Amino acid sequence: MAVTRRQKEILDFLESFVSRNGYSPSFEEIARGMGLKSLATVHKHITNLEKKGHLDRVHNRSRSIDVLPPGTRTRTSDRLPMVHDVVGNRDVFALEVRGDSMRDEHIISGDYVLVERTRTARQGEIVVALVHGSETTLKRFYAEGSQVRLQPANIEMEPIYVRASDVAIQGRVLGVLRKYR
Repeated sequence: MAVTRRQKEILDFLESFVSRNGYSPSFEEIARGMGLKSLATVHKHITNLEKKGHLDRVHNRSRSIDVLPPGTRTRTSDRLPMVHDVVGNRDVFALEVRGDSMRDEHIISGDYVLVERTRTARQGEIVVALVHGSETTLKRFYAEGSQVRLQPANIEMEPIYVRASDVAIQGRVLGVLRKYR
């Protein structure tokens, strides 16, 4: 279905926002970015674009607007809602992996890990940890008394042992994204 000029501007704004930020804008951010005074107007445009097959979103969940690529805009039921299923309502960020320390977990350099922001971790979880306030590492977490073992998943590498007070958990890994070139 054809879109109005304003709907096209909103689609362009959404694509630009997601490209810059890595997540969807809120209705408030759309209103501000488009110079609209009413959230009801934003809701109307988003609903119409969804009905026309240009957007997909999860209702009653913030930041869940996805612009559908051309060619897939006719049937949304065939799409896999992968990221929303993994992320849910959690505070999540993506981090590009550098190095081979987690290769035996099939996490390799160039992959992106989806990380739930948290300051705590359970035994054996794969975490993003800040060590000595300066080095960020991706390892399995094990609390062992007054120290922490950050265990790589690479038989050629040794674990990192550090005082618990020198480790700050930044988040735990929810999933891995790999781009094939």
